[in-house]
Amino acid sequence: MKQIIILLLLIIAFFIGFGKYQQYKRYNTPKLEYKTDKKIDIEFHNQDLVFNYFNAIEDLNSWVKLQWTANNIDVVTPEDDGTETKFAVKKYAEKLAKIKYYEARLEKSAFLKEKGFSNKEIKFLEETGTGLKTHLQEIEKTSFNNKLKTLFADSKKIVYNQKTALIYEVQKLLVKNGFDIAVDGIYKAETSNAIKSFEAKNNLFADGKLDLLTLDALLE
Repeated sequence: MKQIIILLLLIIAFFIGFGKYQQYKRYNTPKLEYKTDKKIDIEFHNQDLVFNYFNAIEDLNSWVKLQWTANNIDVVTPEDDGTETKFAVKKYAEKLAKIKYYEARLEKSAFLKEKGFSNKEIKFLEETGTGLKTHLQEIEKTSFNNKLKTLFADSKKIVYNQKTALIYEVQKLLVKNGFDIAVDGIYKAETSNAIKSFEAKNNLFADGKLDLLTLDALLE
């Protein structure tokens, strides 16, 4: 009789323990919180997107917990391929994809800011679809053009056989435009004739003398 009572007590203890375990398991979702090790820009020019990013994470975490506690489905590492599990896993993938989309934009923005870009510049790149390499090339080109125009504005009247950095750069531009001339920085007949020919082809006053209109046309 005593042994039967002990056995019954053990059975009761087992079921109580199992129930406690099931309750613990139900409210301790595996891999609940989504976390990332990526560096993101929380000062992104579009703060609505930042809000949507964090909101999407909360939505995902809630979905994972709900499926585990209500349906005993682990959407991260499912143990079966039933219809309900497939649906839950599909929804999980959709919610995760939304997070990854926001995350990719915020990560790219953080990278660009490390390169010295401002929110305004990043917004421009996104709206125009301009690539970083292309944009940097445009910045470099604009900087060079401005420096050359400054050099032109600061230069005195160019005379024959004069050797200057301005003529050297102009000769390089003429070569890019198909003229076969020496690039030596010396303003002589060869360079003057090339300028005159270039001006004629571009409907400019063809006098072979460098002026701002000719320089602008060469820089295009």
